[in-house]
Amino acid sequence: MDQYNELNEMHIDVLREIGNIGSGNAATALSTMLDRKVDISVPQVRILDYATVTEELGGPEALLAGLLLFLSGDVTGMIMFLLHKDFAQMVISTLTGMEPDNVGDLDEFSSSAVCEVGNIMAASYVNAIASLTGQVIDISPPDICVDMVGAILSVPAIYFANIGDKIIFIQDEFDKQEGDRRSSSHILMIPETDSLKTLMTKLGLAI
Repeated sequence: MDQYNELNEMHIDVLREIGNIGSGNAATALSTMLDRKVDISVPQVRILDYATVTEELGGPEALLAGLLLFLSGDVTGMIMFLLHKDFAQMVISTLTGMEPDNVGDLDEFSSSAVCEVGNIMAASYVNAIASLTGQVIDISPPDICVDMVGAILSVPAIYFANIGDKIIFIQDEFDKQEGDRRSSSHILMIPETDSLKTLMTKLGLAI
């Protein structure tokens, strides 16, 4: 396998299961961090091209907070955690007690709060993969960027141009507590193809 578009439905089912476990872990971690109940819907896990991901995220000019983490160890690649404006505002107000006027202009304290949540959420998915496969996976500290979707997605598009134009797209929806609006976040998982082969093999699937 040289590109993600060679994954079949059985491989995608395995990725969905990893997404389910990761989402459950993420909801538990987020509940603890925010000191409130957080329920999470069954995540949607799809293999999509960058153009479709851009539209799913609201179009190239939609503003998102994006956190980029690199994977190392037995699995190499990249993971991006994307927060919509309402989710980022909820995180910042809960953790700092301040209501940000503009998510596009965060101070250092607010950026740190968002980074911490992104780090915990991304680690939930990485730990799910590590537990299921017995692999050792490390993640780098997150780099945060608040920008338009088109600019944010240009980073993995350039970095992983060699594996084609498709990525693993995980969409989560959260219910924070009764009366709150649902919030959504997205995980983009982009393991190197050799790492993806190893993961699938460890899970008993030929690739």
